[in-house]
Amino acid sequence: MSRVYPPTAKWHEMERAGIIPQAGNAEEYTVGGWRNEHPVRDNECCIDCLFCWIYCPDNAVNIKDESVKYQGFSADHCKGCHICAAVCPKDCITMVPGGEFSPDEPGQSEEE
Repeated sequence: MSRVYPPTAKWHEMERAGIIPQAGNAEEYTVGGWRNEHPVRDNECCIDCLFCWIYCPDNAVNIKDESVKYQGFSADHCKGCHICAAVCPKDCITMVPGGEFSPDEPGQSEEE
């Protein structure tokens, strides 16, 4: 039987392995504090395939409404898992040391 966890649930209130059974709830959780590396996208080599957006488990790749254009990475939702960099077919996303995003870096969102 699946349990539904509120966004305020503590680790000891969850099932083993930290499984969150309800889908579509990544926006409710802030996981940015877990990060010790963050993604940087090379906008010149990107082909806008949006694999980074499709595969991101935490809703950390921001896109612009129906136009589906990349807008940057979310500092609140990116936990530094490297999935975006791993699935990029052109190797346009690299992980750099440091947990803090800088709006001056290429491919970063100015608004979180």
